[in-house]
Amino acid sequence: MILLTGFEPFGGDSSNPSWTAVLVAQEILRAEGHEVEALELPCVFGESAAVLREAIGRLRPELVICAGLAGGRDRLSLERVAINCDDARSPDNAGNQPIDEPVIPAGPAAYFSTLPVKSALRALQIAGIRAEVSQTAGTYVCNHVFYALMHELSRAGTAAHARGGFIHVPYDETQLRRGSAAPSMAARDMGEGIAVVVRTALETRVDAKLSAGTVH
Repeated sequence: MILLTGFEPFGGDSSNPSWTAVLVAQEILRAEGHEVEALELPCVFGESAAVLREAIGRLRPELVICAGLAGGRDRLSLERVAINCDDARSPDNAGNQPIDEPVIPAGPAAYFSTLPVKSALRALQIAGIRAEVSQTAGTYVCNHVFYALMHELSRAGTAAHARGGFIHVPYDETQLRRGSAAPSMAARDMGEGIAVVVRTALETRVDAKLSAGTVH
């Protein structure tokens, strides 16, 4: 079982490309014979993590990939690190705005993705899909969900041997106004990119060694 999640719209947008991309990926992967469930998460601190935990407990997936929007980025970002910090510059969809609060009280400072991010990066590049390894998922609801996911998967007996991680996606090119200079990507390409990451994770146990770091 593969669990894919995206987010509901937020910030006044009428759609969220992370959810659109997840639905595309689900269609692609199901056509290949994979058992896949897609889940739309609320863009709300606390509630999003609770909905995700319930789904993990109910479905017992072997692989969980969560996706979210990073407006302004021009490629898929394979997130490497989730940090135990909620620090919201703007309120979530329920009006919550935590500042310098832990995602999980007494939890570790950070968790690393258990996806083979370097191998996935190489596979995406071969497929002609713009991608990068990102060293920060921010401190908003995306990071909140990423950290909650990795914390849940780390718990003994919760989802033994399950792996997971987070992918940020750009704007969908159809949601931008004509003439906008904001970077974007076609939803079909984003969905295929997520499917590439899923295939790579299912096939790869030892990640590739290749440079994908940053200078600063």
